[in-house]
Order: sequence, then C-alpha cells, then structure tokens
Amino acid sequence: MSEEQQEETDEDIRYFVRIGQTDLDGTKTVERALSEMDGIGRRVSRVVAANADVDRTATLGRLDDDSIESIVEAVENFADEVPDWLANRRNDFYTGETEHITGNDVELTRNQDVNRMRMIRSYKGVRHERGQKVRGQRTKSTGRTEGTIGVNVEALQEEMEEEAEGDDE
Repeated sequence: MSEEQQEETDEDIRYFVRIGQTDLDGTKTVERALSEMDGIGRRVSRVVAANADVDRTATLGRLDDDSIESIVEAVENFADEVPDWLANRRNDFYTGETEHITGNDVELTRNQDVNRMRMIRSYKGVRHERGQKVRGQRTKSTGRTEGTIGVNVEALQEEMEEEAEGDDE
C-alpha cells in the first residue's frame, strides 16, 4: 500500500467509539474492542457481533454509523436475546429478573451486593469485612498480608559477616 492510500485509510478511521459509558479503541477488531468493556468478555463479544450482523474481525473504527448503532442495541438488549445462563446477573435480588450489566454498573452492583451482605451480617459479608478469603479457600498458609514469614537468609548472612568482622578486630 502506498503512503497516499495509507493516509486515506487513516483518515477514515474513528479512534474512539463510545458504547454506553465506555470509550472503545477504534483501531482494534470488533471482538477485541468489545471485550475491553466491563461485563463483556470474548464469548459475549462474539455473540454481540453475531446478533448485530457485523463481522467480528472488522476494525471497529471503520464501521459505519448504522453498524455501530446495531452493536449498541445488541449490547443493551443482550440479556433478552441469549439464554439465561449466558447473562452475568441472573435472578437479581431486588427485581428477580435476569439482566446483563455492562460498564460502570458492574462495579456498582458488585459493591452494593457486598454492602448488603455486610449489613445482614452473612458469613460472606463478615469475611469481606475482615479482608479474609470469601469463597472457601484455605487460609492456613496463604493470603497473608503482613510481612514475610520465615527466614530471611540475606539478613542472617549480613549479621554473620558483621560478627566475623567484629571478632577480627
């Protein structure tokens, strides 16, 4: 490709594409750019591209506005178009509905869930409060946040060298 053709293709690309509350990289493929959104992984991004009738290997910034609009609609209506087991929030605590949350909502709902567990003093909530493992992992020897436990060989060697120098004098 010549330099003129390269410049023309660079001008056609949109470097940032906004979907929901997230700016996506327009230089990447549709599948890879969608997977950068919170709540959308590789598998979900493939399903979204298929539902929007967009080639998942196409560059996101080079798509026309209609294609991008169809991707936005596919992301927003994802939970309605797929089986319940593929959505990331099944049987919501308050509404009882299955939905797929994306963007900043993922972190907000997670924090709300953890705070609700803390308020009702459930086992998981208490573990979250104490900063301990929540999902049943072993804690006898792992997950220690304080300093290293064990023998610091370098410090012992330095002490022995200092003692040896003190004995020589």
